[in-house]
Amino acid sequence: MIAPRIIARLDIKGPNLVKGIQFEGLRVLGTPGAFARHYYEAGVDELLYVDIVASLYDRANLLHIVESTSRQVFIPLTVGGGLRSLDDIRAVLQAGADKVAVNTAAIKRPSFVGEAARRFGSSTIVVSIEAKRQPDGSYEAFTDNGRERTAVEAVGWARQAVEQGAGEIMVTSVDREGTGRGYDVDLVHRIARAVPVPVVASGGAGTPDHVRDVLTGGMADGAAVASMLHYRYLRDEASVGQAASETLLHVSNRTSSRVAPATVAEIKARVAAGGLMIRPVV
Repeated sequence: MIAPRIIARLDIKGPNLVKGIQFEGLRVLGTPGAFARHYYEAGVDELLYVDIVASLYDRANLLHIVESTSRQVFIPLTVGGGLRSLDDIRAVLQAGADKVAVNTAAIKRPSFVGEAARRFGSSTIVVSIEAKRQPDGSYEAFTDNGRERTAVEAVGWARQAVEQGAGEIMVTSVDREGTGRGYDVDLVHRIARAVPVPVVASGGAGTPDHVRDVLTGGMADGAAVASMLHYRYLRDEASVGQAASETLLHVSNRTSSRVAPATVAEIKARVAAGGLMIRPVV
């Protein structure tokens, strides 16, 4: 059995790490590199960088951030947002990323996934699916951080993406993102059962128990965590300077009361207590 991964998700807008609720009301938290370096030293298994406005503004803006991070951390780094061509993917990989996450370009032209997998290898290509639950219980895939409907059913799209050559699926519940109400375990479970490749769950983690639940009940191979880690890091940093205290105050005013800030070690300990093998924090 392969140990599930705990992944720190860092949403980026311009030069800043940001966080919102359902991708709205974004607040600046700080410098992405500082958070990434802290999580690496704290024992997170992977990092995920997502430029959350790249597709909206038709640009990719992460290369310098990826280059800087790759010189300071030595765990797998996945980068997503605004990757529309093989040249875009090549540039991000050359900057130091290990994997790329594609969404909008893949939805618009599914054969793009196959072209990318053949050029760079399936293990390098992650298809990111942003899904919303529909009144009939199905899930629709969205693009542009949950802003744009596609009329594409999410589970079927996951199957198609893997058939095209995707080596991993990352599924984000737009309904749960940033709320602290827990992952949409049903969504993750449906996709995990439908595809033979690793599935990473994202969106909604508010407690370490939520992480354990999606890895067990959702059959996820990895769990991306943002708010829990970010707010714990800010809280720990607040004692060293007024700027950090002010940032934490602004963020706390919008943070769901359901989010319980936690360290990487605390999350891993809870997952291990649930009977899952986990990579130790060293």
